[in-house]
Amino acid sequence: MTKAPETERETQRIEAFSDGVFAIVVTLLIFNVKLPEPAAVTANGLLAELAKSWTIYLAFAASFFFVLVMWINHHRLFTIIRRADNNLMLLNGLLLFGVTVVPFPTSIVAAYLLDPQQQAAVFIYNGWFFLVAIMFQLLWRYAAHNNRLFSHAVDPAITRHIARSYNIGLVLYLAAVLIDIISPPVSLAISIGLAVFFAIPNRQVQQLMTTSDTTA
Repeated sequence: MTKAPETERETQRIEAFSDGVFAIVVTLLIFNVKLPEPAAVTANGLLAELAKSWTIYLAFAASFFFVLVMWINHHRLFTIIRRADNNLMLLNGLLLFGVTVVPFPTSIVAAYLLDPQQQAAVFIYNGWFFLVAIMFQLLWRYAAHNNRLFSHAVDPAITRHIARSYNIGLVLYLAAVLIDIISPPVSLAISIGLAVFFAIPNRQVQQLMTTSDTTA
């Protein structure tokens, strides 16, 4: 098995630290899910009280999926990014800051999704994911500039595809935030649809990942 050059193994600690942060964040999300009050359960029944908290379960599931997709895309990026410098570490730290805040807007949208403050709650929720998308864009653009931090094996077609998908995603996340003014449920649906879009792997990127894993 051929080993990658040492200059292309500088990101291992960044990836390991990032994986730990992602793992902690998805664990923290479950703390928004709480048992109903015993008195209410006695009066109305357990299933009825659990059903009343469906917005909390929806927010948990959506945010878990969002964080999972962020982790998947972070992994894909670091299949291509194989060298590190101080600026990359700072930008990666900025992205991780964005990820660690996710439980907070999740708790807001879970509490106010059926409230008159629904619009503000969805704005905060989708607005934060738009900011995280900007953080991903900054990390990507820095690493991609003149291919300065990429693996020697990167196909230019792959970098063009990623750049194009990130640009489209940024515009659509902004659109989701703006549509909240008209319809918060539609805004939320667009945001979830974007997460699905970024979860679907591009075949060329998948091939690169497979090649990287077999040659590392």
